[in-house]
Amino acid sequence: MIHDLERPQPPVVQPGKLSLPTPKPSDARVLFDGSDLSQWRSFDGGSPKWVIRDDYMESVPDSGKLLTAEGFGDIQLHLEWASPAHPSGAGQDRGNSGVFLMGEYEIQILDSYQSATYPDGQAAAIYGQYPPLANACLPPGEWQSFDILFRRPRFDHQGEVVEPARLSVIHNGVWVQVDRELWGPTSWLMNFPYEPHAERLPLALQDHGNPVRFRNIWVRELPEQTTPPSRNLRPHVHVAAERLETLVGDYGIGEKESLFRVTMQNGRLKFKAPGRLPLELVPENANTFRLRYTAGRVVFRRDDQGQGAQVQFYLGGKEYLSRRTNSPQNDGVAAGAADSSNSLGEANATTQL
Repeated sequence: MIHDLERPQPPVVQPGKLSLPTPKPSDARVLFDGSDLSQWRSFDGGSPKWVIRDDYMESVPDSGKLLTAEGFGDIQLHLEWASPAHPSGAGQDRGNSGVFLMGEYEIQILDSYQSATYPDGQAAAIYGQYPPLANACLPPGEWQSFDILFRRPRFDHQGEVVEPARLSVIHNGVWVQVDRELWGPTSWLMNFPYEPHAERLPLALQDHGNPVRFRNIWVRELPEQTTPPSRNLRPHVHVAAERLETLVGDYGIGEKESLFRVTMQNGRLKFKAPGRLPLELVPENANTFRLRYTAGRVVFRRDDQGQGAQVQFYLGGKEYLSRRTNSPQNDGVAAGAADSSNSLGEANATTQL
């Protein structure tokens, strides 16, 4: 249950001696170096209301969140923070702040040193979702570090979630969140479902009424992930079922040998090579398809009646050509479609798949 005090408390881990501030990598962008707040804006879009003291900035109670002037997507983020040296209050009232990725997904900042609260709300929790694997907090007033890896959520053209947001967090050198898959935006009391949003949004630091300090904030923008598309991804091109059905059949060399089999299940074409499981075909148009999870491409050639007559399969720099073997109409390839069987068919028919 969200914010459940009965949930097991993460074990306390004493971090090793830190060497702070942490120098930035060569490709990192500095968001705060202790000198000015030129990279930041108030929540209302105006000038920041937080204050700078002795190379750090400090939240001002009731001033609102601080947002970066620019938006970010996939990032590595480093920041250093310190709760008040003379704590007051308990639980969520003790050195409370937070860092929000894209303004939506919060990593909790809290004085959790010898101070109990609900586990999904303590320092380094993904707020309301995942407690940290360990409580690596240092005493009040000491500088602490967060190193965060964030992958933004991906949405398809219809606004459906293709890939959820993912977060990893190292707190004071201790890995406390490992590639967590977020359920949606973080929030108090309940979790909300994803709603499609921009690919780049500002980072935010929270004002929760406590004078929490921040310094040495830098960010590295990460390249786009090259992961296979989600199971939820749907074709961007619709091809009528009756049009797809004309491609169903066996494709081989000669009349007996079957090299590829094309079937249809639940309105989608499946492509099967010898000794392999059927793979789903995603249409680019009525004749050209890609494999959903594999870097392969399938092109059908039709006869004069619009039936599938040939199939060309491209994978790994090789091309495989096969003629339909279970249809009487194998010879009349549709106008404009090159018949390259003489150059490809026999040569590639025995290629190991």
